[in-house]
Amino acid sequence: MPTNTEALEALRWKKFPVLNDGFVCLVDCMGDDSAIVQAARTSYGDGTRRVSDDRTLIRYLLRHRHTTPFEMAEVKLMVRVPMDCWRQWIRHRTASVNEYSTRYSIAIDSMQTTEPDGWRLQATSNRQGSEGFLSLEDGTLLTELETQFQQSARACYQARLERGIAREQARKDLPLSTYTEAYWKCDLHNLLHFLLLRMEGHAQLEIREYATIIGEEIIRPLFPLTWQAFLDYHLNALTLSGLERGVIQRLTQSGEIPASREMFMRCQDPSWSDLARCRERDECLEKLEMLGLVRTE
Repeated sequence: MPTNTEALEALRWKKFPVLNDGFVCLVDCMGDDSAIVQAARTSYGDGTRRVSDDRTLIRYLLRHRHTTPFEMAEVKLMVRVPMDCWRQWIRHRTASVNEYSTRYSIAIDSMQTTEPDGWRLQATSNRQGSEGFLSLEDGTLLTELETQFQQSARACYQARLERGIAREQARKDLPLSTYTEAYWKCDLHNLLHFLLLRMEGHAQLEIREYATIIGEEIIRPLFPLTWQAFLDYHLNALTLSGLERGVIQRLTQSGEIPASREMFMRCQDPSWSDLARCRERDECLEKLEMLGLVRTE
């Protein structure tokens, strides 16, 4: 396994492509797994070293959500990302950000495009999500219209600049598909929280692709012990609420495991029973099917 220094030098300024013209690259990194361990042992005392090696301690910290030691490491990235995706990204207010200014500089001449087979349909059960894809025939039409619109928007912007219009005003009709660039510096604790939310299957596909690249291509080699613990205890973990534990207990007492969906409905939490639609109930059912406690039908 390469050392942190070797991994850092191999990764610095290496551009990992995302979408059609976006990228992520590492600018700098402060700290590694040992810095996290060092910070924790400062808190716990020297005696910890005799009972916990680095891997065990890091896994304990993440498992029990002791977050402060992970704030001792920082990662600085440079990203090129479509503006609509950046709007979601920038909602994570725990980072230091310096973004490319279209008031000072000419807007980046690049926009996110969609392939004919990449147009996603609106999800019926999730108002902010998508499921399935448009037909290739209809998708081809939408991609052609997208190209025409983007070219027209850029031509309008360019015509304003050529006539001396101020950049701060000329930019106002650029579409959200226009790429922006930014430096994004975040401590490891908050970066892992970003990855937890944005690598999760319900996150929008575009930002999920960025988060996956950051996690697998940058954080994993720089913080291998932390990354594996993050996968085990957070990203791939399953949490149960008090209500969901009650459902499991009632299912167990029923003696029907794996249970039918009918039995699940009998054992549901009483606060859900009068609701025709209940997202919490649906989420519980999904978890129990994943665990094999309820049969998929």
